[in-house]
Amino acid sequence: MEEQVILVNEKDEPIGLMNKLEAHEKAVLHRAFSVFILNKDKEIMLQQRASHKYHSPMLWTNTCCSHQRSGETNVQAGKRRLFEEMGFTAELKELFHFIYKAPFDNGLTEHELDHVMIGYSDEEPAINGEEVANWKYMSIEAVRQDMKDNPGIYTVWFKIIFDKFYHYLEEHTI
Repeated sequence: MEEQVILVNEKDEPIGLMNKLEAHEKAVLHRAFSVFILNKDKEIMLQQRASHKYHSPMLWTNTCCSHQRSGETNVQAGKRRLFEEMGFTAELKELFHFIYKAPFDNGLTEHELDHVMIGYSDEEPAINGEEVANWKYMSIEAVRQDMKDNPGIYTVWFKIIFDKFYHYLEEHTI
């Protein structure tokens, strides 16, 4: 059975379920999450998506992101996916959420109400090769500069989310 996403309205109220691929084909608004793990040096753990992913293969992005399942809280979903993709767990805190829409070259579109979460860990990941090709830590400023210098190596959604995450960090002490 194909994974389903939770369709939501702009107030994040669930209005139904839909197969993930269909939601991306039809650009229907659905719930999602993005996790940022920082180490003790406040560097972000980035992942490089696996080469066989159906969109954005081999591009760099935040530590992990995915979709909540029916009945799952945002934090439960973030912890589940962090373990599935990166092989470790961490306490997560939800920071903010926002809506974005990003089309891809292959005709699919992300139209998500994205819940952004942060966690801290110095644990080395045990990456799942089905999901992740590589990982690395980078300082927040280095990521910001590299996105300007090499925008094509990052996922569309990460560029959008990182800007909001960066400004959130500027305004709040975490």
